[in-house]
Amino acid sequence: MYVLVHSQPNVISLECSSMDDFREQCRRQLKRSIANRFRYGFFRNYKPVLDDAPSRSFDTMQEYREWADKNLPRYLGFKLVKREIK
Repeated sequence: MYVLVHSQPNVISLECSSMDDFREQCRRQLKRSIANRFRYGFFRNYKPVLDDAPSRSFDTMQEYREWADKNLPRYLGFKLVKREIK
């Protein structure tokens, strides 16, 4: 649980109200083997289109950018930025 702490006038920070619990959790995690830390420390997130083929190659970065703009969902962040010329 986190609480708001007013340490100075006009300064608000978040502090863990139960740092002992947090430290104990850290100690438990450090007792895990390295293999288990890697196993549980990362997760696989499916990315549509990107994960559907084993590999792709492009002759130029511009070709890649155009392909990504046309084929990848916007939420993956690979869309070209359209600039308005004034």
